[in-house]
Formats: sequence, C-alpha cells, structure tokens
Amino acid sequence: MPKQEFRTFKIGEVRETESDGKTTQTVTGYAAVFNQLSDDLGGFREQIAPGAFTNSIKTDDIRALINHDPNQVLGRNTADTLRLNEDDRGLAVEIDLPDTQDARDLAVQMKRGDIDQMSFGFFTAVDGDTWTEIEGEPIRTLLKAELFDVSIVTFPAYPQTSAGLNALSFDNTDAPLLAQAAIRASHGLTLNDEHREALETYSGNIQSLIKTSDIPPEPKPGEEGDPPDPKVRCEFPVIPDPYESERQRLLHAKYRKDGDSQE
Repeated sequence: MPKQEFRTFKIGEVRETESDGKTTQTVTGYAAVFNQLSDDLGGFREQIAPGAFTNSIKTDDIRALINHDPNQVLGRNTADTLRLNEDDRGLAVEIDLPDTQDARDLAVQMKRGDIDQMSFGFFTAVDGDTWTEIEGEPIRTLLKAELFDVSIVTFPAYPQTSAGLNALSFDNTDAPLLAQAAIRASHGLTLNDEHREALETYSGNIQSLIKTSDIPPEPKPGEEGDPPDPKVRCEFPVIPDPYESERQRLLHAKYRKDGDSQE
C-alpha cells in the first residue's frame, strides 16, 4: 500500500459571513503552494507542480479535520462544506466551520494566532513524482497526489525519515547524511564519497547486528529439546512509522469513494 504523507503550510484567515440571519465562519487559505521548494524533508527537498491535485479534487472524497482526527470533522468536499480549487498560486481551501463547540473554539484560537497552520494528507499516485538534483541537492517534484484530508493543525507533521534512521543509528553513523545517501541511491542520483562511506558504515553496523543475533541463547535449567534455530531468532530493529499504522490504513479505505459505494 502507498505510504501516507503530510505537508504543512500557513493558514490564511477566518472570515464571517451573514446569510438569512445566520453567521458562518469560513477558514480560507492555501494547503499547498506550487513551484516552491520546501525545507529539508529528511535528506531531500520538495516542490509541487501545478496540476498535482487536479484529478484528486474532482474524484476523491476529502475531509477537513482538526489535527487529522476523524472524530473532529470540519467539512467535506462532497457536502460542499469543504471547497478545494487549484489556481496559479496553489491549492486554495475554504472550510465552512460547523456550529459545534470544537469548531467555535478553533475559530477563537485561530483569530488569536494560537493556531495558524494547515496540513494536507496525500498518497503519491503511480508515477506521480520525479527526482532530480539542483546544485547537488536531491529534489522531488510531486506531479500527481491523491488527497484524503486537509487539517487545521496545532503542530506540523514532520517527516519521519531521519527520525526512523536515528532509531537504527550508531555512534559512527550520521543519520541525516545516511538519509540523504539512501534517498540518492534509491532514485539513481549521484553519490559522493561521504554518501558511500555512510552507506558502507551503516551496512557494516547492520551486519554486526545480524551476527550478534545469530548467537544462540544459553539453555535454561530444565529446558529440553534442541536450541532454537539461529535463523529464526534473527530479528531486525523496527523503524517506527507513524503514518503506516492500521488506524491510518483503515481511515484511507473509509475515505475512498469506492469504499463509500460499498456501504
């Protein structure tokens, strides 16, 4: 299954409109800006090409949430309470906030400036990105994304690449450099001597873990039978990935239109 990804941008504003004696508060802003290089996302930088969301905003069932929490729904594009549109600048967003306590509290916090960021969640479509180098730096260009939510967030969702590698890093391994080397190698980009050294060092560390795990344990007193097969005991450290949890997989299945049509 494709990996879920999240990117964060600044929110625009909260505006109020009157209609039939009712006041509606609408959040406006851009969930993404085209042709603008991001900060370091864990060994690479990224830009979004115009048209990356064109198909998704026409065909996908997308929610507006608070902090990507499906229990705090602010709007939905199929209900026209969430409106998404691509223009020359990027992906424009409008959310008509519901008359709920969570939404009212959120509007107050946004007006105060306590919360001022918006994050969008997406899957990269097949052949939906390209990788190049600009001044020796890996650059990913997102060409086609499948949106599943836009969220107003308290904290941005940072990429997990470097954090995951840190879980397996050793004293003699530079995790950020290793992340960049791994990205370059996987996308056919140029490797310099530092990148090669980082990969070789990391490979050596993994081999040492394998050798250590191949040593059978001492049998316990009274334990009968043959010792466990060392190959069965060989375990690799698990890299935590907050975006690949079962909860997120279920949410994606629920958000897709084909899933809705089967209910």
